[in-house]
Amino acid sequence: MMPQICAENGLAREDIVFVSGIGCSSRFPYYMNTYGFHTIHGRAPTVALGLKIARPDLQVWVITGDGDGLSIGGNHLIHTLRRNLDVKILLFNNRIYGLTKGQYSPTSEFGKRTKSSPLGVIAQPVNPLSLACASRATFIARTIDKDTKHLQEVLLRAARHRGSAFVEIYQNCNIFNDFAFDHLTDRKVRNERLLYLEHGRPLTFGADAEKVIVTTGRGATSHFGVATRSEAIEEDIVVHDEATGNDAYTYALSGIDHPEFPVPMGVLRALEGPTYEEQLAGQIEEVQRRKGPGSLETLMHSGEVWTVD
Repeated sequence: MMPQICAENGLAREDIVFVSGIGCSSRFPYYMNTYGFHTIHGRAPTVALGLKIARPDLQVWVITGDGDGLSIGGNHLIHTLRRNLDVKILLFNNRIYGLTKGQYSPTSEFGKRTKSSPLGVIAQPVNPLSLACASRATFIARTIDKDTKHLQEVLLRAARHRGSAFVEIYQNCNIFNDFAFDHLTDRKVRNERLLYLEHGRPLTFGADAEKVIVTTGRGATSHFGVATRSEAIEEDIVVHDEATGNDAYTYALSGIDHPEFPVPMGVLRALEGPTYEEQLAGQIEEVQRRKGPGSLETLMHSGEVWTVD
């Protein structure tokens, strides 16, 4: 699928780089006939930052997982997103540490029994989309491995976005956390439990789109609710706006979950804005315009210097 995404983007393979950390997902660069870096645990965004600043012409993808990206790499992820670095970050979420044989991860459900939590996880799970929203990412999306058509559409949108594109991908680990998302994807229930987002369209779900997400209350007391079309007041039905700068809306949408709500799938936010590397280049150009291009030798011999015999 990724070769198709790259091809549709019109980029030569030497213009694309995949950067990964540690984990099952981080084997990804080996499967792509492009440039790639298999880096260290959690630090893929840092390597991507340096690469994008040095070569802003390259399309850079960061491949990470719920353990790699949200545990030891959580801080790097946050700061990459808030800077709006022009990279595409794919976070494969299987809610478990697969490479190290089945310990609980930052996204494991509360109470889940694993090899490292035999009596059940006693920490609340991280919500990757809410974290991305709080980090002011300009593109936030979620998709799932089983829905390949939707997965391809979301990845193509991420590839074409200018700025930090964050995509959470629900992915099954058939060895250590099999059937993790069957409660959402089983044919008998998926219409009721998945909410596919379309810009400018009402938030509807159910077998015949007979259910809607509505806003109840007003102002600070407003929140989402579920109603049938027949009982909902038209002006209370939520129409999805991925281009809104309203953080409260995006954050609220990122937080709804089964069983009270269906799980959002698709693009939650897609905003335009200056990228980190563009602004950094602008600052450098401004200083060079005022002071000249500078000299490394002059810099090394400026200020307090001494000679070591």
